[in-house]
Amino acid sequence: MTLSEWARRHDISPEALADLRSISIPKSPTPSGRSESVVQQRIRLEAPKNGVRLWRNNVGACVDERGNFIRYGLANESKAMNQKIKSADLIGITPVTVTPQHVGGVLGVFTSIECKRGGWRYNPNSRDKAQQQWAHIVTTLGGFAHFATDPKDIWQ
Repeated sequence: MTLSEWARRHDISPEALADLRSISIPKSPTPSGRSESVVQQRIRLEAPKNGVRLWRNNVGACVDERGNFIRYGLANESKAMNQKIKSADLIGITPVTVTPQHVGGVLGVFTSIECKRGGWRYNPNSRDKAQQQWAHIVTTLGGFAHFATDPKDIWQ
């Protein structure tokens, strides 16, 4: 099921869906030529300045020295799952001071950042759509999920 199909099923207006996409997909991509690796490094350098802890989420599969097939990374339990949902490049925790019922405590909110090269624009091909599906799952459950071509896409 696509995000648009889900929105129709739950009577979410096209305007609300567009607003959600505008929050999680960068509006003004970074100039072309900046690689995804450079974007990721810049975001990882900015994260601590914003109180966020991020870790690289390597996703893939391999055969170990004993011939066992191993899948690794979030949402990669099967090839079929990985084709429909692709977890983000960076996974972490954002500290959030909570409301009075928690008396000033801090909660760690699940954070997911999909890094994209400069000049990238969302294209509903299977990869971008699967990455958007992951972001939708994270945000629906109360986490933060972003596509980013620059740290400014996350922390302005």
